[in-house]
Order: sequence, then structure tokens, then C-alpha cells
Amino acid sequence: MRWRLRALSVLGAGLRMPSGARGRALQDGLSGTGGTAPAPDRHRPSPGRGRGDTVRAWTELFRVSALFSVPGDALAGAAAVGRSPGRGTALAIGASLCLYEAGMALNDWADREEDAVDRPHRPIPSGRISPPAALGAAGVLTAAGLALAARAGRPALAVATGLAATVWAYDLHLKHTKAGPAAMAAARTLDLLLGATASVAAGARGGAAARRSAPVVLGAADNVAAPAHPARGPLTALPAALVLGAHTYGVTAVSRHEAQGGSTAVPLAVLATTAGLGAAVLTAGRAARTRAPEPGAGGLGATGPGEHRATRPHRLTPTDLLLTAFTPTDLLLTAFTGAYLRTAGPPLLHAALNPSPPLTQRAVGGGIRAMIPLQAALATRAGAPGSGLAVMALVPLARSLARKVSPT
Repeated sequence: MRWRLRALSVLGAGLRMPSGARGRALQDGLSGTGGTAPAPDRHRPSPGRGRGDTVRAWTELFRVSALFSVPGDALAGAAAVGRSPGRGTALAIGASLCLYEAGMALNDWADREEDAVDRPHRPIPSGRISPPAALGAAGVLTAAGLALAARAGRPALAVATGLAATVWAYDLHLKHTKAGPAAMAAARTLDLLLGATASVAAGARGGAAARRSAPVVLGAADNVAAPAHPARGPLTALPAALVLGAHTYGVTAVSRHEAQGGSTAVPLAVLATTAGLGAAVLTAGRAARTRAPEPGAGGLGATGPGEHRATRPHRLTPTDLLLTAFTPTDLLLTAFTGAYLRTAGPPLLHAALNPSPPLTQRAVGGGIRAMIPLQAALATRAGAPGSGLAVMALVPLARSLARKVSPT
């Protein structure tokens, strides 16, 4: 028996769009196949299926190739609060993965009757996975995600609880309402904040342990060492989280028209939003690294001891501007932002010029695939180019797995 597998990407942490006609169209957009209609799955479950078929059914239910957009949220959140990826970041990634997969299983359970008509080959309507098993998996994975978040601290658990509540509310009710795009955006926003909160909590614990173990020298005026990172709270990551949320909102809004098409205004508005987000990420990152040094910090305009003469402001030459604007980090930021705009922009423009269902589906797929370079750009903008490169390294892995484990 030969299976034709199509690739799909991802949209929101622990969430996917409604099934049915819109769901099938979204799967095409995710696949990168150009929005072509999927060939019907003519295979039906037969008696005596083995363990391999059971594993395949669960990978279909969980859409395991969709997991590669999840780690970038936590890495971007850690970078936004000035923390290197550590134990808290790893716990946040694990919690996000569990909650993401819980949302996948819950979504198929909630849509089992609709899928029985529109997509009977899905694991639940085809009988390969029972509804109680899917619902039980969603509950177990939600509990596992909250348990991992709890190990990162109470603040992380509070954020993860809000994320889990958003996932369940979306899958059970909100995705069929006008609040669907906002719920999807809230889930992505909370996922990045979870990474930031867990990283801050773990860093605070590590700093406290280091201070307790440091020797105390009586009479030493500067016995307390300066922290490796400036003190930043989790809310520092809110701007980056809102960027991801805004992008997710736009993609979800376009997807609501992908089955019937006919909407020119929505893709055009989302295209403008995408361009604005890319410009904001790029300019904010460069501005943060081109600030003039403070007086007395050894920078331009600083005077030595005993100098009382007035100093003249230093004029930056074209060479200075060139060196300042094109550091290696800025080059990476430009490349990642360009990848984001190149992936999301052209399909949106095509959908605005010709709002047919296939082109609208391609616009949705482009927006979904653009999530990973956007995460990489946000991490690099915050001064963590290594995290940005790590996120971008997930792209070929996601494509490779999606070719094998993503039937619709």
C-alpha cells in the first residue's frame, strides 16, 4: 500500500484551525504544495493493523511535523529578557510542546462529527483512534505541560495555566466565533511569555544559589559581584510576544476566507501589517545596538581625570555609520527578517490581487511558514544571534519530517 504524504507546517502553540472545508484548505496552505486540492484518501482501516499503523495514526492525530515552530517561542522569550537558554528555557519548551499536542488531540476530538463528513480518513472518524483515547491524551498532555511549567516556578505555572485555558477554550468553542483569531494570537503571545518567565525564574534561582555559595570577606567593600545580565522582568518580552501575536492574528484572519475566497481587503491589510512588523523588528534591533555610549563610560566624548575643557560632539563619518549598521548580528537580523517577509509577503499580495480560494490558501501557508524566521529575527534582535541560528536550523528538519508524517 503506497501512501501519498503531503507536508504541513504550524500556526499556533497547541492549536490548529477548524476542520472541514476550511481545515482542508489550511492543510494545503501548510503543505507548501501551492494550495492544490488534496487527493482523497481512499484507504480505509482494515482488520489486523499492527503496531506501526497505530503509531502512524497517533502521529497523524498529533501532526508531529508541526512541533518545530514551538521551541522558537521559548528561545525568543529568553533572549528578550537577556537570558541565555538554560534549564528554565528547556522546561518552557517541554511545557509548550505538551500543550501544543494537547490542543491537536483536543481539536480532533471536538471536530470528530464534522470530520466524519468532511475528512473521514482522519484518525478518529476512521476508527483508528477512539474519541475517549484522544480526549484522554489531551488531558494527560495538558497535565504534563503544567507539571513541567511548575518545575520552572510559580510564575511560569501561572502563564502556562493561562495558555492551557486558551487552548481548551479555542478548541471547544472560540474557533467557530469571531474571537477565534484573537484566541489564536493570545496562545502564541502567552507561549513566548512562558519562555521568558521560566528563563527569568531559573536565572533568579541560579543567581541566588551563586550568592549563597560565594565566600564573604569581612571588610571588602565590593564583595558582591555584578550580575551577568541586567535585571529584566518577564514583561520585558511583551513587545516580542505581541509581534508574534499580531502575525498569528493576521494569518488566522486570512484563513477564515480560504474556503470561499473573495476577500481582497483582508490579505491586503495583513500584507501591510506584515511589512510593518518586519520593519519594526529590523529598525528596533539596529537602534538597540547603535545607541551612543553614556558619558564617562569610555565612549566618545568622555574626558579623562582632571580635564575641564569642553568636549565637542563627535561626528560619525560614513565609515563609522557603515561599520555600525552592518555588524554580524545586524546582517543576521536582516537575513532573518528578509526570510520572514519573503515567505509571507508574496502569497499575501497574490491573494489580494486575486482572492481565489487556492491563492488565499497559499497566503495562509506562507504566513504559517514565516513563523520560524520571525522567531529567529526576534531572538537576534534581542542580542541572541546564536538562538536565532538555532531556530532557523529547525527549518530543514521540519521540511524533512513533514514529507513523511503529514497526511491530511
